[in-house]
Amino acid sequence: MSPHSSLNADQLKHLIREVPDFPKKGILFYDITTLLKDKAGFATLIDRLSEHYLNHEIDLVLGMEARGFIFAPALAYRLNAGFVPVRKPGKLPAETVKFDYALEYGTNSLEMHKDAIQKGQRVLIVDDLLATGGTAQATAKLASLLGAEIAGLGFVVELNFLKGREKLKGYDVMSLLHYDK
Repeated sequence: MSPHSSLNADQLKHLIREVPDFPKKGILFYDITTLLKDKAGFATLIDRLSEHYLNHEIDLVLGMEARGFIFAPALAYRLNAGFVPVRKPGKLPAETVKFDYALEYGTNSLEMHKDAIQKGQRVLIVDDLLATGGTAQATAKLASLLGAEIAGLGFVVELNFLKGREKLKGYDVMSLLHYDK
């Protein structure tokens, strides 16, 4: 654990900027960039996420584009694991596996390199936000298609009122900060 990581959940929440009406009117956006630039805040974030998974024998940490890329490499380092990027279509140079999933209005897709995961490897899926759970669920399904064992899903922020955790039943889901509205 880092000597700088002594902040509690309320202190971490105070480091998050709330931006009303972004990306559209009526939405309150939780901007984590103000937390990331705070050295004690960022250290606490990585320490708390890694502490939860230290005894889970993680082989790979998967980070979803784009903000999952911020946390996954740091967690992979702390957990002595590898890092695998999960990207939007057309961003990875070698042969990929693609997974299409439904959104509230339309569809989206995620890709990973076909050789990113070996059958039976234990993976941790990491992102900044658990909202409706669609992207996290799709990432877990994509990793499972490649033979992964899902060791857990970790998030910085969870919007409890959107009930994304319900789509992730059966998985070890850990969120550092929770918002009820």
